[in-house]
Amino acid sequence: MSFKTYHPIVNFIYFCAVIMFSMFFMHPVFLGISFICSLLYSVMLNGGKAIKFNIIYMLPLMLFAAIINPAFNHDGITILFYLPSGNPVTLESIAYGIAAAVMLVSVIMWFSCYNSVVTSDKLMCLFGKIIPALSLIFSMVLRFVPKFKAQFKVIFNAQRCIGRNTSKIKNIIKIISIMITWALENSIDTADSMNSRGYGLHGRTSFSNYRFDGRDTFAVIYMLALIGAIITGAYSGFLDVRFFPSVKAAGLSPFYAAYLLLCLFPVIIDITEEIKWKYLISKI
Repeated sequence: MSFKTYHPIVNFIYFCAVIMFSMFFMHPVFLGISFICSLLYSVMLNGGKAIKFNIIYMLPLMLFAAIINPAFNHDGITILFYLPSGNPVTLESIAYGIAAAVMLVSVIMWFSCYNSVVTSDKLMCLFGKIIPALSLIFSMVLRFVPKFKAQFKVIFNAQRCIGRNTSKIKNIIKIISIMITWALENSIDTADSMNSRGYGLHGRTSFSNYRFDGRDTFAVIYMLALIGAIITGAYSGFLDVRFFPSVKAAGLSPFYAAYLLLCLFPVIIDITEEIKWKYLISKI
């Protein structure tokens, strides 16, 4: 994917913008754009795995979040029916529940895309000189989680191969004990490796494999222009929405197109590069 090859600053600005906008703007058009674009990009990044994840986890989560709000929130003037407890279910509470559910799922999908694009080495490139200790710890944690999961699977299968029932509490505790021992030994090896490479010594420099070039400059200017337009629209009231006591939202405006272009930015880049690559291959 071409967007992955951009400078970490470009990736970081993009995901900070789309995640923050998804969290703070509850306008239905904004939520729809955020949901569709995050779903599309997650599928482009992770393929069938993303589709499976969204169907198994995100769809039930969305339905649950949309249903739970009207059950506890009874504000609104448009009463649809009454619950057995006597509390009303209003159109406004249902609308707010759906909006909150779409917002929650969109943010989770954006974070899944973020985890696929912004790797630990990119975090070190971004914050290694500003907050070296914190960035190192954060990147190590991100690296440790999948490594821990893979090692757990290895130990779990090994225990099953030697005939142990992995559903018994005693054997589960044994697996956890093995994992703790492995984690401690791995941390000692990591500490020795860092010490031998001179981590923390005065005057030690850090290597970065990323260079800020012309396409990164264009990407930053493009994103900042769209972000500025969206913030201007928010301050001007074109993105306002209310759910209580009645649903009222601002009408359509060009600021929605700016948000769509921002959310689709990595998709446009990846599709354009793919078309260009296939064209060049056909010329060989």
